[in-house]
Amino acid sequence: MTDNRPTIAIMTSGGDAPGMNAAIQGAYCNASELGYRVLGIRSGFTGLLEGDLFQLQDGDVKNIIQIGGTILGTSRCEEFQKETAQKQAADYCRKMGIQAVIIIGGDGSFAGAQKLADHGIGVVGIPATIDLDIGCSDYTIGFDTAVNSAMESIDKIRDTSRAHSCCSVIEVMGRRAGYIALWCGIANTAKTILVPEKQEMDSFIEHLKSIQFTDGTVIVAEGCGKAEEIAQKIQESLNIHTRANVLGFLQRGGSPTCKDRLYGCMMGAYAADLIHSGKRCHVVVSQNGEVSHMEITEALSMTKPFPDYLYHLNQVISKCN
Repeated sequence: MTDNRPTIAIMTSGGDAPGMNAAIQGAYCNASELGYRVLGIRSGFTGLLEGDLFQLQDGDVKNIIQIGGTILGTSRCEEFQKETAQKQAADYCRKMGIQAVIIIGGDGSFAGAQKLADHGIGVVGIPATIDLDIGCSDYTIGFDTAVNSAMESIDKIRDTSRAHSCCSVIEVMGRRAGYIALWCGIANTAKTILVPEKQEMDSFIEHLKSIQFTDGTVIVAEGCGKAEEIAQKIQESLNIHTRANVLGFLQRGGSPTCKDRLYGCMMGAYAADLIHSGKRCHVVVSQNGEVSHMEITEALSMTKPFPDYLYHLNQVISKCN
């Protein structure tokens, strides 16, 4: 029997983030309720270029809200930066009768979405990145889970550091943004943090000397350097025993927190509503506790101001812990 329902598709793109499955579930369930046939695209823009699509069914999204990662898979597709690839993807969407694509990811994914929109395909982006670095949205799916996973691991490392009177340099994710390091710096009472937004690589040793640092934790976002190199610098400058720790993918995985499940499901459902209302080049955003939307061109032009007060607060509390 021919399925004559209008068709939309869903993909996850870029780095995976806990809560992506919740967004898939919310988008699928609401889109189905609104009368759409929903296709899943495997492996992001790579899957779109390769025609790796399938029709999503109720069974595909059953009990996925509590699972980390993404059931659709993801990738970083360099090929999609080429005009020929963008046109190929748009032509394929038209061939498949796809009216719009819901793209769950970060700024890079949104840039790809805009290129798809430039070739006449409707797009709605959903902000999902553990780095919390999308300027248009106060919250991004995955951050709460990632920062709590990091916090719990740092607590355990900190206990051992104190027991052995040593310094533990802990590298967390954040190539261009230091929000995980910043939040954990306060929540874990780190002696100092290193973040890309505050290029103070030369002054952090002086800060540690000023507080007579002997043991505890130093948290570094990966964009500021390698934990091993920073640990060596501390050991040589302060003559204290230092160890390096890299949390790595531990921060990406695991069951999403309630917040990431809620925001993922809500943003996914809202994306389906936007398509149904005729919005074809937009991004779902969270601003002042409310979920809304804006045009993708405006979203991509926005930057997120770094919370200097929180950075200052870490420096303050490091003196009395």
